[in-house]
Formats: sequence, structure tokens, C-alpha cells
Amino acid sequence: MTQTTARPEALGWSMETCTIGRAVGVLGEKGTIVVLREVFNGVRRFADMREHTGMPRQVLADRLASLVEHGVLRRVPYREPGSRIRHEYRLTDKGFDLYPVLLAVKEWGDRYLADPGGPPLTLAHRDCGAEVHTELHCADGHAVGAYRDVVPRPGPGARRRG
Repeated sequence: MTQTTARPEALGWSMETCTIGRAVGVLGEKGTIVVLREVFNGVRRFADMREHTGMPRQVLADRLASLVEHGVLRRVPYREPGSRIRHEYRLTDKGFDLYPVLLAVKEWGDRYLADPGGPPLTLAHRDCGAEVHTELHCADGHAVGAYRDVVPRPGPGARRRG
């Protein structure tokens, strides 16, 4: 018996304006998520990031420049006594909006890639101390318990393939 599979509806839509592809264009370079992790964890100065990540100087400089160019980070000048002006890297509103993305990546890594002793970092709600995690909800506020319950549909910017 042969099984026929219906052609996925997604094949009928153009991917030219795909926002996932565009986001990967900003975030997909090796090390970019690591740089964002550092900034989210309060490490904002180049030398501190370099020391903490072990990232080569030029790679780190390129990732920071790209994140600034895309409006994810902003440069803030500071000066240590007796030194020249340097810059810290701070999250913009656009950058802060990436927090759930980093948290979801962390949770996936904790689940599948952590050492036997457990993950090296937990995140807690400042007000009550409970551990923070990601959760999907629909626009009406219903929790989405199973990812298979999510259905892709063309959005307002979708274009039919020619």
C-alpha cells in the first residue's frame, strides 16, 4: 500500500519576505547569540566579553558592530580614570525584545545539552524568586500545550508564489 502525502500549503507562498530568514540574517552568525547572552547577563564591555567568551578580538568586534548596525545594541561611552574613552554595549528596546528568544534557546540547551549536573544558569523572577520559563499563548490568552496545536497561516504580508 502506498501512502500519498498532500503537498504542504506553505509551498504556495513566497519566502522572499520571510521574517524568520531576515532574523537569522541578523542573529545567525556564529557567536552573535553568545554576545547577546553576555549583554543580557550584564557583561557590557568589550574586554570583559572577550575574556569571558574567549572569542577572537576581530570576531567579537564584528558581531558587536553588526548588532549596533541592526539597532539591537547601542554604544554608550565611558572613561576609566587616566584612560581614553571606550564604549559599553547596551540593549535597545529591539534588543530587549530578543529576551524570549534567548530564553527559549537556553531552555532547549538545558533540556538536551546540559552536563549531568544540570544547567550552569537558572533565571528567576525578581519579585517572587520562581524560575522563569517560556510559554506559548494565543492572542486570546490560551496556553498552547502542544506545539503541534500551532497551525501556520499566511500573514498580512504573504505573497503567492508566481
